[in-house]
Formats: sequence, C-alpha cells, structure tokens
Amino acid sequence: MSDEIIFREDMSVELVKSSASDADVVWAARVSTAGDKSLEDVGVDASKSEGLINYLARERHGSPFEHTSMTFFVSAPIFVFREFMRHRIASYNEESGRYRELKPVFYVPSKDRKLVQIGKAGSYTFVEGTSEQYEITVASIKETCQLAYENYQKMLAAGVAREVARAVLPVTLYSSMYVTMNARALMNFLSLRTARDGSHFPSYPQREIEMVAEKMEAHFAKLMPITYGAFEKSGRIAP
Repeated sequence: MSDEIIFREDMSVELVKSSASDADVVWAARVSTAGDKSLEDVGVDASKSEGLINYLARERHGSPFEHTSMTFFVSAPIFVFREFMRHRIASYNEESGRYRELKPVFYVPSKDRKLVQIGKAGSYTFVEGTSEQYEITVASIKETCQLAYENYQKMLAAGVAREVARAVLPVTLYSSMYVTMNARALMNFLSLRTARDGSHFPSYPQREIEMVAEKMEAHFAKLMPITYGAFEKSGRIAP
C-alpha cells in the first residue's frame, strides 16, 4: 500500500469564507417598511436592533436571515455526507474518487460513542455499550477498512480506473467538501442535527453528523451572536 492507514475519531470543520452578520438581517428586514432608506442600515450597529431580530425569529419571518452566506470546509466520513445532503438548502462540492486517488483515512467511534440502540424506529434511544462490544466494533471496522484499501490499491496497480476501484471502499472513508448555506438554512440544519434540552421540537441525530453540526454552530454563534441568541430563545426553531 502506498500510504499508511489512518483511523480517526473526530470531524473537521473550517469556516473558509463568510458574508454574514446580524446587521445583514436588519437592512433586509427594514426594506419592507423603509424601501430605499433601508440602505442606510447596511453596516449599522446591530445591537440596537436586537429586538427586531428576536421578533423576526420568534414570529418566523425567515427571509431576512437568508441575505447571508457561510462556506465551510468539512472533513468527515462518507456516511455523514450522505445525511448532510438530505438538506437541500445548501450548495455542496465534494472531492471525487473519479479524479484523485483516495487517501486511507477511516472513521472509528470513540469510547464515549453510545453503541446500543433500544426501541424501534421512531421511538428509540442509544445507551452505552460494553467494553467487549466496543472492542468488537473497532476491530471489525479496522479489519474491513484494511482489507478494502488493500484491494483498492491492487486494482489501481492493475490499471483499473479509479472510479471503478473505489467501489470496494466503505462509507467509513473520510471525504471532504465545501458546503455553503445562509443563516436560515443553517438554523434549520442545526434544529434537526443537534440534540439540545429546551428545543421546542426534540431532535435525535446520529452522533457523527451532530459532531459536525456542533462545530458549525460554534462558528455561527461567533459570526452572528444576536441571531444565534434569537435562535436559542425561540426554542431552536428555524425562522
């Protein structure tokens, strides 16, 4: 094999570009009553309009939050991206196994990842697994990934096209992508992909995509603190 296999437990999220501030919400909202005078609100001190932003979030007047943009670079297992792309409220560009040789980086759950599902679909919880269950899980994943990548390399060495050879690789393989969304879309994503006490509509996300969402949320809270606070006050419901 050309590269040593790496196993990771974490997710990476980097904010690479943004045009998003609480002030953007203010001028977008005020055009409805002020028309061209709303241009005077571009770049204003949004702290003076906290009540307006809270009102918009509470009453679910969502379009002013759409006049923002955040682009994240995300590194996570393929199965996380498959869940991500259920959200048709963002733009995605992912690395391609057709055009580049994929690196041998695979996901294994950490020891604090709950392993056992109790209940049926629509009504279940996850609980801690035993040490034996964790050891079996990690050993099985590593064995599978090692064999899969070895076979991937064999096919490439034999001249098989990358787009064919990649078929043997499991969804635990790490991929990377850019994802761009506005604040309204991000709040919708966070409402569904994080579990928080106090949410008006509880969510039960898979832990791995929640790990990504938590990192995105931290960036959002720094960029738009008033909007983020309004999101929290409104029970984490997207406006």
